[in-house]
Amino acid sequence: MRGTDQTKLRLTARGAITLLLVVTLLGQIVKPGPAFVVGCVAAVLLVQPRDLLPLVVTPPLVFFATAVFVEFVRSLKAASMLQALGLGLFTSLSSAAPWLFGGSAVVLGIAWWRGLPQNMRDLRENLATRAEVPRPRRGQDTAFDPEPEGYFEPRVYGEARD
Repeated sequence: MRGTDQTKLRLTARGAITLLLVVTLLGQIVKPGPAFVVGCVAAVLLVQPRDLLPLVVTPPLVFFATAVFVEFVRSLKAASMLQALGLGLFTSLSSAAPWLFGGSAVVLGIAWWRGLPQNMRDLRENLATRAEVPRPRRGQDTAFDPEPEGYFEPRVYGEARD
């Protein structure tokens, strides 16, 4: 392949979120914060531009899910599992909070640069075309029309058995 014919690796939103999940999960064992930021940067750079919007909202959820999983596994060998889980989650989430906010901000910044505003416009237009709800105009009566007779009565299908 020549350099101009090569296609760039582009992940779907699911693939990018999975990549972020795996990198963050592996990083939770060693250094949770920096691994999370590296995973965020890799995911937002490798995702397809049309899938930026779902990716932008998931990093905090991924970080929380991996922290809960790792702390749950660590608390299994403790005398008081619930106490160890609570203390481990508190310690893990509070110590990595700056990394969490930083990684989320980096994802938002890179996604904005890659075309997030266009994704939001497309979503807004798509929702506007789907939700064509007739609204009363000025001067029109806003009262609702009565429902047709029998509307709330249950329908019986088939024939009654003896």
